Amino acid sequence: MANGLHSVLRICATRKALRASVVFPAVAMTCVAVPVIAQAQQYSFSRVEIVGNERIEPATILSYARIARNTPVTAADLNAAYQRLTGSGLFESVSLTPRGNTLQITVQEYPTVNVINFEGNRIVKDAVLSKVIQTRSNRVFNPAEVEADAQRLVQAYADDGRMAARVTPKVIRRSGNRVDVAFEIKEGKVTSVERITFTGNRSFSDRRLRQVLATKQAGIFRTFVKNDTFNPNRVSVDRQKLIDFYRSRGYMDVDVRGVSSQMTRQRDAFYMTFNVVEGQKFHFNNVSTTSEIDGLDTSEYEKLARIRPGQTYSPQAIELAVTRMEQLGIKQGVQFLRVEPRVTQDQRTQAVNVDFALVRGPRVFVQRIDIEGNTATLDRVIRREFKTVEGDPYNPREVKNATDRVRALGFFKTVDVNTKQGSGPDQVVVDVNVEEQPTGSLGFGASYSKTDGVGFNASLDEKNFLGRGQYLGLSLGTTKDNNNSSFRFVEPRFLGRDVSFSFGAGYFTSSSATNQNFDTRRINLSPAFEFPVSERGRLQVRYKVGEDTLSNVSADSSQILKDEEATKGTQRYSGVGYTYSYDTSLEQIDPRFNWKFSLSQDFWGLGGDVTGGTTSAKIQGERKVFNEEVTLRASLEGGAVHATGGTTILQRYNGNQIRGFESYGIGPRDGSAPNNDALGGNYYWAGKVEAQFPIGLPEEYGITGGLFWDVGSVWGLDNTSGTSATVDDSMHIRSAVGVSIFWDSGIGPLRLNFSRAIKKEDYDRTQNFDLTLSTQF
Repeated sequence: MANGLHSVLRICATRKALRASVVFPAVAMTCVAVPVIAQAQQYSFSRVEIVGNERIEPATILSYARIARNTPVTAADLNAAYQRLTGSGLFESVSLTPRGNTLQITVQEYPTVNVINFEGNRIVKDAVLSKVIQTRSNRVFNPAEVEADAQRLVQAYADDGRMAARVTPKVIRRSGNRVDVAFEIKEGKVTSVERITFTGNRSFSDRRLRQVLATKQAGIFRTFVKNDTFNPNRVSVDRQKLIDFYRSRGYMDVDVRGVSSQMTRQRDAFYMTFNVVEGQKFHFNNVSTTSEIDGLDTSEYEKLARIRPGQTYSPQAIELAVTRMEQLGIKQGVQFLRVEPRVTQDQRTQAVNVDFALVRGPRVFVQRIDIEGNTATLDRVIRREFKTVEGDPYNPREVKNATDRVRALGFFKTVDVNTKQGSGPDQVVVDVNVEEQPTGSLGFGASYSKTDGVGFNASLDEKNFLGRGQYLGLSLGTTKDNNNSSFRFVEPRFLGRDVSFSFGAGYFTSSSATNQNFDTRRINLSPAFEFPVSERGRLQVRYKVGEDTLSNVSADSSQILKDEEATKGTQRYSGVGYTYSYDTSLEQIDPRFNWKFSLSQDFWGLGGDVTGGTTSAKIQGERKVFNEEVTLRASLEGGAVHATGGTTILQRYNGNQIRGFESYGIGPRDGSAPNNDALGGNYYWAGKVEAQFPIGLPEEYGITGGLFWDVGSVWGLDNTSGTSATVDDSMHIRSAVGVSIFWDSGIGPLRLNFSRAIKKEDYDRTQNFDLTLSTQF
């Protein structure tokens, strides 16, 4: 090198130092001083000098450079050393300078991050944004990581529906080789879904299909509705929802070929179009069961298919049949039984033939079930939803069903269940990963009615009390004349079994409200157990104890009420009861139809002052027609009450089962009393029919209309003798028709009823309007 180098070989690369308020991305500037002599020149260094390092040890720098002393080194070797040093991510600039027998390595370390600030964010708080980025205070500054953090923030805003959000990272130099990192944020407006349309849908309207999607069109309440914001991650979910919707209605070849999402010119909204290929509607034809296991009789399994020829094809019907058959195999001790539904199609007749093949599955066992992500919920709450335990034969269908049961709990935002190889080829490990979500609610509200005036209420509900999967509810309410409070606790898996234990308590008082000229106080306690008795049937058994008090009956009231106050003013009761319910929604095959039946009886006389009982029954059904645009509902119910020595008005029916009339607005009434008191009845029946349908408003408003017709009666008294006239307690039929407005509001499903009585008695008291929480079955 002393023989006349025309210039000193210098390989340098300098990344511009990030000065105050320098905007990323930083531009890399590389300079290479090339010698005049040939690049094949070799060097040998007896000494390596390191300059500029403050925190990083020289040995670490040498380990990256890999330049050995007294060993021939070419320019290519020096360049490779430079690439390794810059690629380490530790240095802002690096230069390698040969000086005779010495190689000088000059480095400038990246600074340390001092403070991280977010500027311009109003909607999303700093604490939330801090969890998105990976840059941290008191760590080495990495410009590539800061740029990546800016993109992560943009993506976080996009997931929240703000596609126009912009994030600009800035770096501010401080003394002591420190920098402050600031993210300047322009959040932008929420990017909503302005319109959702469909192509290729012949059987169902756009309106009906939009109801299936998780994404909703933007409406007048777009400020409060998060589902109308555009979220790319939700598109695949919506696509699958459409496919499941069609298949459950017989369209087994349906496909959603594509989803087009176009942004408006203003970049504040999207237009979405789903391309649907419906295919043909299929129905079941031949259903058979065969066995490939020696000695296994198929007769019992065949009965469990429960699929009729001509029935609309439904994957759910096949899944339920397979589940029933495999559960029977477990009861019979048939190890590793698998039921394979072999489905064949006849495109000409749109018929589906299904052969349930009983086969022997692979000998694989569950080694263990690992549960992660449940920060609040106890492991056993999740584990009890798995009928499979460690050591049992592995059944993938049962694992899938258990996954659905865990999701149905409503405790988790996401539930992912996967299997992986265990310690041996015949072992699997089931991984359950969940993400918790809020399960409690605290509510305050106000109400108004013509009868009770202004009222206030508060409620506390927790569906996952202390992470044990238990329900705890408390409610308090007060109006001008009424006060009520109630408590309810439910353990859904008593002693780890499919048995629900509940405990309820209530305290209610009322004083001389309209159409009720007396005071009441009611206290009750009721523990109960509920368990399944069939796939669709459940039975609840309960014990009831309480006290009813009738007092301050007005002097102008009926003599019947005065006598009841005098002889039965305070009555304690104690008894047992049951409710049997049969609900097709517990095993729903046809989503267009659902019906439910319930029968309840209570028997008093286990102590207390009352001996007797009550019986009530109700059957109700729902059917979707006109391509599921219109929902028809009908119900028929009735009840009877009996008490030895006669009932009191607190035990009798008050007629609120029929719309269009006030509470105690129908039924036996003492016309001879100055107050014209309603007395209630020992018997009632009510029939209801109604229709719910769209009224032309955009479906994103959540407002639909309805028509209803109620008919029924309340009648029957133990004592029909008034003060000066006989009370008429005959079964006079009442009837009312009305119009309803259904509103799926942010505070829950509300229903406004506008009604008119078309058949009534002269003394009945009608009610033309009421506002209630809408309940469906």
